[in-house]
Amino acid sequence: MTWFEDIEIGTATELGSHTFTEEDIIAFAKEYDPQPFHLDEEAAKQTHFGGLVASGWHTASVWMKLMIESRLNAPDDDVPPAPDGRPAPKGGPSPGFLDLKWLKPVRAGDTISYRTTVVEKIDLKSRPMLGIVRSRNEGFNEKGELVFSFVGQGLIERRDAYKGGEPHDA
Repeated sequence: MTWFEDIEIGTATELGSHTFTEEDIIAFAKEYDPQPFHLDEEAAKQTHFGGLVASGWHTASVWMKLMIESRLNAPDDDVPPAPDGRPAPKGGPSPGFLDLKWLKPVRAGDTISYRTTVVEKIDLKSRPMLGIVRSRNEGFNEKGELVFSFVGQGLIERRDAYKGGEPHDA
């Protein structure tokens, strides 16, 4: 992770990919989203999907796993401490997400590749040691079709306290 001030709008990170299997789709659905089109191929054929599809929450959960793995595997040796001696940030909590879309069904055998791109930075007057970084998060199938997207937000530590009057003032 890096300091809020060092994050650049437009920076894209490939998070990795995941192949959804019939077994995984059904197991996830049994536990978290027990709808017929996620649970049973024959029952799913009778729905508007015409066959078994992964839960949208399953596609989102895989994104989360890959995002956390990306953070944990990122080297922070080159991120200097703050002037007051605080170590480099490890990533912060999220105040929520925006504009979640499941655009195309994900079926057994589909491999979804995930990417995150920084789209906005927001300074916080109320919390001068933090900023919000917004990122567009996307999943593409093997045909290059966008199947999943949302804008995520993360609270990221600042190296120096926000003093106002800077760009991204909010």
